[in-house]
Amino acid sequence: MSDRVRYTLAAALVLGCLVAWLVDSPSGPTPAPQPDGGLSFRGLFISPTAAADAASLAALCDEIAGTIEYDGSREGGPRLKSGVAFDDLRIAARESRMRGESLGARQPHVRDAIHKYLDKAVGSSGGPVTPEQRSAWVAAYRELGRACADAAR
Repeated sequence: MSDRVRYTLAAALVLGCLVAWLVDSPSGPTPAPQPDGGLSFRGLFISPTAAADAASLAALCDEIAGTIEYDGSREGGPRLKSGVAFDDLRIAARESRMRGESLGARQPHVRDAIHKYLDKAVGSSGGPVTPEQRSAWVAAYRELGRACADAAR
């Protein structure tokens, strides 16, 4: 077999592999699987601001978790007593930290994943929360912070 035939066959093989890879590629961003089955936002943050958005959201989620946790240990009882209060805290924290910018608008895949995760982890009730439910909220926001920080790397 001549060198020219070998090069032609090699080029055709490479081209075939490339076409197969492109056809088999997913059409949208998908999170990378975590070995431990934990929450992952890798691949969901997209745009030139992706890493900065992920880092900002990680810090925001960690701060919300810390605030809910602290509030539950206040002498005299918690000030934040319901799911609605936790949501108001999230809104106020986002507005003050992001100064009017919407990460949800810039990162809709992440916004939707967070919404789905929180509904599953803590439910959607706006009513009173028990100490156990408060702990679940804290754990959920810590997990969101961890997943966002991981995506920022």
